[in-house]
Amino acid sequence: MEPVNLIPVRRIGFRYPPGTLKRHYAQGDLVLSHMLAVMSAVFPAGEEFFIRSVQQFSDQITDPNLKAAVRGFTGQEVTHGREHRLLNEHLYLMGYPVRTIERLTQRTLDLTSRYAPDRYSLALTAALEHFTATAAEQLLGNPKTREMLGENEVRSILLWHALEETEHKAVAFDVYQTVGGTERMRIWTMRWTIFSTLVGLLVATALSMLTDRAAYNPLRLLRSIATAWRFPFFTLATLEQLMAYTRTGFHPTDIDNTELLIVWRDKLFGQDGQLADRLK
Repeated sequence: MEPVNLIPVRRIGFRYPPGTLKRHYAQGDLVLSHMLAVMSAVFPAGEEFFIRSVQQFSDQITDPNLKAAVRGFTGQEVTHGREHRLLNEHLYLMGYPVRTIERLTQRTLDLTSRYAPDRYSLALTAALEHFTATAAEQLLGNPKTREMLGENEVRSILLWHALEETEHKAVAFDVYQTVGGTERMRIWTMRWTIFSTLVGLLVATALSMLTDRAAYNPLRLLRSIATAWRFPFFTLATLEQLMAYTRTGFHPTDIDNTELLIVWRDKLFGQDGQLADRLK
């Protein structure tokens, strides 16, 4: 295995003073605000599942580079879970049903860990890591995506999260290969993951919106739905990048994000970085 770049674990904290987040914080858009809240709600339990799925094979990892990568991966995912829990508390106070989504996600992933084969949990983790890395590339690489988020602390936490998902995108995949995971399981797990994740996201967003009085304004709802479908994540190019994972012989580094990492590490955490003041 080739040497890997050090995966940094940043001690970071985000701030949400009262009144700084509008109810529909994504440029006032109804659907996108709820969709991002749903995504944030699933992250804490998801990150714990990812860590658990990788760590259960730690005794089979002998390559020092991969061991170091797993430590970085674990540290980053722990921090992601912590910061999204804090964000979710603020979203809950703003009226989003994030606690219900968190509980459902936790139960589903706990059942997966308990009853599914360990190697399947690892295959699922690797598939979801490709999913999040694809979303991260859209956020970091597409100005239109960032514009739709507006300027607020939710945008900041998503940019940081996107950077670190890109930094560690290959770790779970490399562990899966190291412990003898098959191409057949990897590919079929991803096919199911693409379907179930997209359907789950849409259904959970719709249910979240049912709790919002603004969603019962038909004109606003229709305008917001039309805007949501222009969100760059829902494009053929993005779907093709997700499906690239199902090619035999695929590796996450086949999609080269080196330039994005260089640019955004400096933009966020360089000398005058946008988030340098969030580092502890």
